[in-house]
Amino acid sequence: MSTSSSPTHELRRAHPGALYPWVRRASWLEAGIFAALVVFWLLPGFTSETTVFGWAHGIGYLALLGLIFVAVLRHEVPFWLLAATFTPLGPIGSVAGIAWLDRRDRRERASGMA
Repeated sequence: MSTSSSPTHELRRAHPGALYPWVRRASWLEAGIFAALVVFWLLPGFTSETTVFGWAHGIGYLALLGLIFVAVLRHEVPFWLLAATFTPLGPIGSVAGIAWLDRRDRRERASGMA
């Protein structure tokens, strides 16, 4: 019995690829939409704006999750980034996770590890 992929293939470390910049941009865009939604929701008299940004956040959040899921399958981001995005903070969790990944990669390049 032979398998087409080895365990090391599935467990290899994720490295940023072609989707990574799109994940970063989508995370920041969705965080901005989410922030606008919270502002309009807290302020009185912005019912239609709350509805528009609520729909935009809902659709954008699902698109962000889909994009991160595809990036996880392509080993371009670690699985925990998808988990961080599923937290109650949503897009804020993905932005924080991406910032941590970027800082780690810069630190490794500076030390000559990557």
